[in-house]
Amino acid sequence: MSKNFKALPVLLSEKLIGEIKSGNSLFQKPFKENGMPAFVAPVNPTTGKGYSALNALALGMQRHDDPRWMSADAARYANSWVKKDEKGTLIEFPKTSDIQAIRTADGKRIQDEAGVTQTKTVTFDKPQAAKAFLFNGSQLNDLLPLEEYLQQQNAAQPLSPLERAEKLVADSKAVIIHGGQEAYYDKQRDAIFLPEMEQFENETKYYQAAVHQLAHWSGHESRLNRPMEGKLGSLEYAREEMRAAIAGILIGAELKIGHHFGQQAAYMNNFVKILQDDPFEIARAARDAQKAANLLLGVGPKREQKQGPATNQGFKKGDEIAYLDTSYKVLETYKNKSVKVEDASGTRKNIKPSDGLYNSLLEARNHPREPEMALEESRETAQTYKIGR
Repeated sequence: MSKNFKALPVLLSEKLIGEIKSGNSLFQKPFKENGMPAFVAPVNPTTGKGYSALNALALGMQRHDDPRWMSADAARYANSWVKKDEKGTLIEFPKTSDIQAIRTADGKRIQDEAGVTQTKTVTFDKPQAAKAFLFNGSQLNDLLPLEEYLQQQNAAQPLSPLERAEKLVADSKAVIIHGGQEAYYDKQRDAIFLPEMEQFENETKYYQAAVHQLAHWSGHESRLNRPMEGKLGSLEYAREEMRAAIAGILIGAELKIGHHFGQQAAYMNNFVKILQDDPFEIARAARDAQKAANLLLGVGPKREQKQGPATNQGFKKGDEIAYLDTSYKVLETYKNKSVKVEDASGTRKNIKPSDGLYNSLLEARNHPREPEMALEESRETAQTYKIGR
């Protein structure tokens, strides 16, 4: 294969920069004009395995509706072949061995009596970078129709996309506090803040926002321990946003809920500058995003979370709970675990376990936080630990 190809991170950065400048990158447009998700998680239909994050981005940025990708050789083995004039998409992968021709001392190939070249498998001391060109299912002949393939895949998944998203959030065991107007991760508290679900356009938008913040949450020192410094508007801040955005794309595609990078407009210029200055940053960002996605999707070993003594008691009549900028008093508790509360303004309401406020108040009651930073603190200082808004 020619050695004149640019490295995949360079090609990907150049393509992404162009798409950001034209306003149609995956970060900016999560859906295509036909209403389908802009990113579909690529998969090898023969092995059933997906591709690494960097390769997945390279393939997904082609905007095909069909998730299936194969090399021309793999397609032939599957009794298919590439359509005329179709072009492949470049990927890179670490190669640990190679099949090579057996040669004589003067370099000639050794053949058997039938004229077939004899080969041997050579194992490399260190993995070597290798390239391949893959073709999408829409570029291949005689492949199982896409609709039939997707029906088979969906039949094997007992949970709906929203049910899978709900389970992912619950399984994370992340502290999620509902209320307010902003969605962000507070690294100092190690807590995610989200508006109430009903404030979102629909449940899907809520879970997309939750997944994005969970991607930030994954970087905490007790989990993946990513650098998460930098002030709002800085390049360091934007690097973490890039990782969370890519992780959200990967997870959203896996869950079939899509992705939504809420405040994308604020970061696009910095994304362009980062990729222009160092095209290989996309490879590092993709690698970190893959780790975050694996952690949240339960792929590979999960790190044990540091747990204190069990303190998850329920509400009691008379409890007074400080939460956000007000406080709540529990007036009544009921057998179905619902409670009647009154806030500082005298407003009373009944809340049940399925309400976001119920779980947020329970978390605030069982794990009281340090007082909020004084309002006189500068906005700049406060944003050294608020991430992903």
